[in-house]
Amino acid sequence: MKIGFHISIAGGFQNVIQRALERKCETVQLFSRNPRAWKYRALDKEDIRLFKKGMEQVQISPLFIHMPYLVNLASSDKVLFQRSVDSLVVEMHRAARMNAHFVIMHIGSSPDEEKGLRSMTKGINRAVQRANNKIILLLENTSKSGHELGYAFTQIKEIIDGVKQNRRIGVVLDTAHAFAAGYPLHTKHGVARTMAEFDEIISIDRLMLVHLNDSKAELGSCRDRHWHIGKGNIGKGIGYILNHHLLKDKPFIMETPRKNLQDDLMNLRMVKKLLQRK
Repeated sequence: MKIGFHISIAGGFQNVIQRALERKCETVQLFSRNPRAWKYRALDKEDIRLFKKGMEQVQISPLFIHMPYLVNLASSDKVLFQRSVDSLVVEMHRAARMNAHFVIMHIGSSPDEEKGLRSMTKGINRAVQRANNKIILLLENTSKSGHELGYAFTQIKEIIDGVKQNRRIGVVLDTAHAFAAGYPLHTKHGVARTMAEFDEIISIDRLMLVHLNDSKAELGSCRDRHWHIGKGNIGKGIGYILNHHLLKDKPFIMETPRKNLQDDLMNLRMVKKLLQRK
């Protein structure tokens, strides 16, 4: 099991290394560009060279790149759909240049579930074919807010089954999102039942990452509100998640609230404490 955080790229990618070391990261997630805009700058060759060299020296791995939030492959709007496909292709190429292993994408939203899931599958097929590299695309479950798709394991499975090159598709399980969508991760029985359902429907072999976040929102609230480890409504359930036998070899990334370094170190200490409790 490897533990890490989402790390800021402010000031350049080479700065990620020191921030990761300060947080005792064994694995890292980051954006390769502004997550709330379509426009992006080309990767700086020297910055990327120093970043890759630094990552190799400190042996932080794997590296996860998170897609911008504006992408929606489930959209029925042709312009937005095509722009989303193009954005995903660009991200997969950028990830390869950075020696990343995975690109994470939020499953899109649509008022029509059937059409939205078909659109997602079509968009992924186009993007994966165009980005002909070894990057694995990870689909992240959602909290069921608004018209979000991908809140149920069955929906994620449907998308994966429709992808022709599905060996290049994996899953990210976000604990706060799953809890908000109705999966009872706050109890030992609930965690066991949820993980058994995931394994039966999707397969634990598809799970490449756990986003370990407590939830400020209540079970089944459909509200995406990340909170500090052990201090939210999942609470003790975080310990059951960390110690579940199906997850012992999976990387964990925290996306918990952060005002400063001390917030991250506080959450890391709690994770280490919960890992000692069987």
